[in-house]
Amino acid sequence: MTVYTTTDSPLGELLLVGEESGTAPGGVAIASLSMPGQKNAPAVRPEWRRDDAAFAEAVRQIRAFFAGELTEFDLEFTTTGSGFQQRIWQEVAAIPFGSTTTYGELAERLGLPRERVRAVGAAVGANPVLLMRPCHRVIGADGGMRGYAGGVERKVRLLAHEGVALAV
Repeated sequence: MTVYTTTDSPLGELLLVGEESGTAPGGVAIASLSMPGQKNAPAVRPEWRRDDAAFAEAVRQIRAFFAGELTEFDLEFTTTGSGFQQRIWQEVAAIPFGSTTTYGELAERLGLPRERVRAVGAAVGANPVLLMRPCHRVIGADGGMRGYAGGVERKVRLLAHEGVALAV
């Protein structure tokens, strides 16, 4: 059963979507976290059930993150993607709070040739759990902000929240 909730945040109202799970906190594994105006964001479907209580732990962690009390999310995810995307997302999840990496550095860490950097960028852009799997920490080789499904202005705000010095 697909369940969802919404929660307010400094980035706007967030939509959390998940699947019921016997092993996840609150009984729900997170499938998606999206923001208003996000590219390819899911829309609530009639067959989904709203269940605010099931997302209580996820919402608690989101609030703690924005309050500066949490630097890493500890939740179960049930995201789907190709094997390539899963490899990229696992590497993105390992980027520490308050730091950044480049698309090229991600490719290099995974042993991918330079010509695969665009594919790495596409996989980062397909991350369905923004914020929780910190794709906002991936930037251009020149330090510039590249795309972010939630909008580049939100990427900048998230990095500033984490204390990352941004090139002006």
